[in-house]
Amino acid sequence: MGGIQRMSNAFDSSSRYYDLLYQEKDSAAEAAYIDQLLQCHGIIGQNLLEFGSGTGRHGRQLASRGYWVHGLERSESMVAAAQQANGFSCEIGDITTTQLDRRFAAVLALFHVVSYQTTNSEVQAVFANAAFHLNHGGLFLFDVWYSPAVAAQRPELRVKRLHTADLEITRIAEPMIHCNQNRVDVHYTVLAHHTGSGEFETFKEVHPMRHFSLPELDLLAEGAGFERLTAEEWLTGSPPSESAWGVCVVLRKR
Repeated sequence: MGGIQRMSNAFDSSSRYYDLLYQEKDSAAEAAYIDQLLQCHGIIGQNLLEFGSGTGRHGRQLASRGYWVHGLERSESMVAAAQQANGFSCEIGDITTTQLDRRFAAVLALFHVVSYQTTNSEVQAVFANAAFHLNHGGLFLFDVWYSPAVAAQRPELRVKRLHTADLEITRIAEPMIHCNQNRVDVHYTVLAHHTGSGEFETFKEVHPMRHFSLPELDLLAEGAGFERLTAEEWLTGSPPSESAWGVCVVLRKR
């Protein structure tokens, strides 16, 4: 019986289990929601840049809806695991600094990618880089943890258990709240049992997550040359509230 134990940064180790750990996410429904938002603002079947494209779950779904999506992803293991398809491609890149030699109709940053930027300089760099890659009047669409909901609901310890024919996974999420930094560090412990080989793997990851208020996002948007068009609860379209942990924002480049 073999065993592996290690500590890693966000997604370094969990990339091999990423799609399984988030299998409950309805990527098709999320892509339909994004498609609807883009169409509402006049972007139909155009070129999109996705910041933090992960394993390409959203990119492939949007490509199937007629868009051409190119992803920038910092994690080499995520890019290696991504299934590129007609209309979807991706490459290794840092969304705060990597600059491509083309422009896009919209930039997307989904599944709280902006919330992973925990310092002011990082967030400002992402907003500036989004603006750099956009055509005049292009859109920056992203979702974040919403400060009023984080304050009202407060993160709590959670345990997730999943299994397939040859794999059993337990993931423990322990939050550490940093109220003066608008940040929650989520400490993950993952235990994976490969039942076929008998191998056990254990690793830990820390996911620092920043949460935002609308005035804070508006200030960041203004500084990067954007105006806010909409802000709503992710997927439902309801107004942001204390019950809306995830809020989706659409900005337009002036």
